[in-house]
Amino acid sequence: MKFYNLHTHKFTHDANVMELVNQYPWEFDAGIPLYSVGIHPWHINQERLESDLKVIEQKLSLKECLALGECGLDKRIEIPMALQTEVFEKQIALAELYRKPLVLHLVAAFDELLEIKKRLKISVPIIIHGFSKNEQVAKQLLDNGFYLSFGKYLLQNPELKKVFQMVPNNRFFLETDMIEETLEQVYALASDYKQMALDEMKLQVADNWKTVFGP
Repeated sequence: MKFYNLHTHKFTHDANVMELVNQYPWEFDAGIPLYSVGIHPWHINQERLESDLKVIEQKLSLKECLALGECGLDKRIEIPMALQTEVFEKQIALAELYRKPLVLHLVAAFDELLEIKKRLKISVPIIIHGFSKNEQVAKQLLDNGFYLSFGKYLLQNPELKKVFQMVPNNRFFLETDMIEETLEQVYALASDYKQMALDEMKLQVADNWKTVFGP
């Protein structure tokens, strides 16, 4: 039974892992078998924006592209929120058009995300990757239909144990992002926190993957 990695920046060629590799439109690698593609708020470039959006749209039409992302909002960077919101909403429109889930980078902008979701009536699945917040934020997101993906912070912050335990089993994913630790370490800790056998955890994440991305 395979491990499923919701978000990574490096394709490992590991036959035992199904991984969603984050790609950027300006440095796209056609050799990666399954990927998401999007404009990260850190890397918004207005001079390149239209061509980046065209590449994203081209890739979203392909079966190898499972999601749009990572995209999102980040209040702790210098790029103006108005510009971030404009780019984010253009990508949401593409995700809706091609019926692909969204994988989000979100920092200190949860209220803004909820407002956008309600205003735009987003209907595709939305996954917050690298979740690190408290139970109150997690509950608010879950109540609004979001999925949460855990990785680096689950390993680094013991306080996330209770947060992870309260997430319904059909609403979480596991990931490595850019950490040095292995996906197996993330799964082992997640299994311990949920009091599940490793194979049971792998099956649960696989089921969640199929629900969101298809078989």
